[in-house]
Amino acid sequence: MRLLPRLAPPLLALLFAACSSINVNTNYDPGAVQQLDSYKTYAWMPQPTGSDKRVYNPIVGAQVEKATDQYLQSRGYQRVDPGSNPNFLIGWHGAINEKLEADTVNSYYGYPYDPVWDPFFLGPGPVVPETYVRQYEEGTLLLDIVDASSQKLVWRGTAKSELKENADAESQQKRIYKAVSKMLKDFPPKEKKK
Repeated sequence: MRLLPRLAPPLLALLFAACSSINVNTNYDPGAVQQLDSYKTYAWMPQPTGSDKRVYNPIVGAQVEKATDQYLQSRGYQRVDPGSNPNFLIGWHGAINEKLEADTVNSYYGYPYDPVWDPFFLGPGPVVPETYVRQYEEGTLLLDIVDASSQKLVWRGTAKSELKENADAESQQKRIYKAVSKMLKDFPPKEKKK
């Protein structure tokens, strides 16, 4: 039995899982683009509540606020108290979902097999593709920007990524900051030219 072809697919799956990216999507009200561009001050909406304590707890809430504050303040926005008439309010929500991923891999990766290079070759045999299924958790972070005067949602960012098992607090904070930075990179959105 050849060991390398059997070990390679699970090892590749682990490698790709370790390099998982953060997928980001943003959406906004096109009629509010000029308004969004004029914003200078913001305040946080009250901390959200939910049944999943892995997401809705004071530690995660503080990490999201810290990452968002750092990014917005580096871009010139100023955080104020909610009673100080801010231009916009910002809030967040999160979720953790169970996901399944199936990959089918040919044991010989599509290369023609040559028994000259294999001293243990026992004759031709069928090459059957193998399917590997893995279960993982995907985290979703939503940032909402609400116009303070109209109380209307004007912008939403969504970030999704595979969660790492047993991630320490420092790596979790870095991951949240990366997600927030990617979401807010093009905020405020620019008016599309016609």
